[in-house]
Amino acid sequence: MGRHWPEGALVLTFGLGRRLEHPRIFQAAEPYPGRWTHHVVLTCPGDVEGEVSAFLAEAYWFARTKGRRK
Repeated sequence: MGRHWPEGALVLTFGLGRRLEHPRIFQAAEPYPGRWTHHVVLTCPGDVEGEVSAFLAEAYWFARTKGRRK
């Protein structure tokens, strides 16, 4: 991925069952079919609020249910 973010920033990585298209997404990759890894740059604690918080909620439920048969 390389280091293309501000000094002192963190990169948040989470997985989803779909590719998320959003300006906050720094990079997305599909390491396995139907499993997308997304990266978001965080520069302050407030960066986790709002949309990023919703991304994490979706990622939590994806991680809890992936691989389960319905």
